[in-house]
Amino acid sequence: MKILAVGAHPDDIEIFMYGFLSICRDRGDEIFLSIATDGSAGGKQKGSELSKKRKNETIKALSEFSKPKFLNSKDGKLSYDTCFINKIEELIYSVNPDLIITHSVNDYHPDHRSLSQYIQNIASFEYPLIFAETMMGVNFEPDIYVDITQYAKKKEKAIRCHKTQNPERLIEIFKSMNQFRAMQCNLKNGSYAETYKLNKNYPFIDISLLIPKNISPLPFKLT
Repeated sequence: MKILAVGAHPDDIEIFMYGFLSICRDRGDEIFLSIATDGSAGGKQKGSELSKKRKNETIKALSEFSKPKFLNSKDGKLSYDTCFINKIEELIYSVNPDLIITHSVNDYHPDHRSLSQYIQNIASFEYPLIFAETMMGVNFEPDIYVDITQYAKKKEKAIRCHKTQNPERLIEIFKSMNQFRAMQCNLKNGSYAETYKLNKNYPFIDISLLIPKNISPLPFKLT
């Protein structure tokens, strides 16, 4: 199976999707990664030098996967980039994935929301699409819970590669989010879970055959 994960910024895939993608890779799926923006606005010293650093951080963080494709839209201006729709459309059609993962349209960041809307429009009824959780779960009601406990340390290591982004704070956030979600689905103490929401667009009302066995499509996973 081919899975395409698209994050709006360098570090988004690591924070929100890393565990899911690790599970899918280890079951033999082919993973394709892409970053929509150049990351040039995400720091105190904004600009091309920051963009270069963040790209290198991302390549290092995702080194266990294939090298991500950078689409280089201007960070913070994705909704105004009239050329981006052609870039993301070309990427999706060239990969022709069995499943797409991106941000929620209800996300806090305008780049995340814009990316989500672009991809929804392209995916339409051609490609199944799931949305990753928002930061701290704000405005997000998951229907897929992923037990990522065995990958939590690797996820932490990947996030720590983002030296320009206060990685210890990001690690604190991901642990709080993923431990809370693990408690919601009754996993034992010390467990971690990522959550996702299916874009229930015809004909993809049920994609349970596409997701690994240790991913629960139910609101609560009782063990």
